[in-house]
Amino acid sequence: MTVHFLLIALSSVAVYLFIVFAIRFFGKTEIAQLSVMDLVFIMLLSNAVQNAMVGSDTSLPGGLVAAAALFITDAVFKECLFRFPKFGKLMQGDPLMLVYKGHVNDVNMKKAKLTTDELLEAIREHGAEKVSDVDLAVLEVDGNISVLSSDFHNQTTKAVRKHKNPRRETAKHE
Repeated sequence: MTVHFLLIALSSVAVYLFIVFAIRFFGKTEIAQLSVMDLVFIMLLSNAVQNAMVGSDTSLPGGLVAAAALFITDAVFKECLFRFPKFGKLMQGDPLMLVYKGHVNDVNMKKAKLTTDELLEAIREHGAEKVSDVDLAVLEVDGNISVLSSDFHNQTTKAVRKHKNPRRETAKHE
C-alpha cells in the first residue's frame, strides 16, 4: 500500500513539473488575467491529468497524498525560485517593456504574444486613455502589466501637495 501512495506522489510531482514547464514554454500572459477560454482550459487540463496522478485510486487517502505531494512540490519550487535567482530567472523570465514614453515596443509585444487590444485594456485599467499618455508599461514576470503615466504622477503629486500638512491648513482657517 505504501508503494501505491509513493507512486501517486511521484506521478503528482511529475504532472506538476510538466504543467509548470508547459505554462512557461507556452507563455506567461494567460496567468494574470484569466479569460473564459483560459478558465475552461485550466478546468479541462486538471481533469485530463487527474488520472495520471491518482490512476484508478479515487479514495480519500489517494487524493490527500496527491494534494500533499502538490503542496510540497510547490513549496520546494518556490523556495528554489527564492534561493537561486538564476533558476528563478530561467523559470519566470524577465519583465518586458511594452511601452516607453508613449511608443509601443512591437518586438516585445510579439515576444509576449499580446494584442494591441489587450495592451489598451491594461492601460485603461490603470487610468490612462491612450498609449501616448503612458510613460512606461511593463509585462511583469507574474503576467500583470504595470503602467506608469505622467498624468498619474502629476495627479498624485498634486494630491500629496494638497494634503501634505493638514495642521498648516487648519491654522490658516482659525
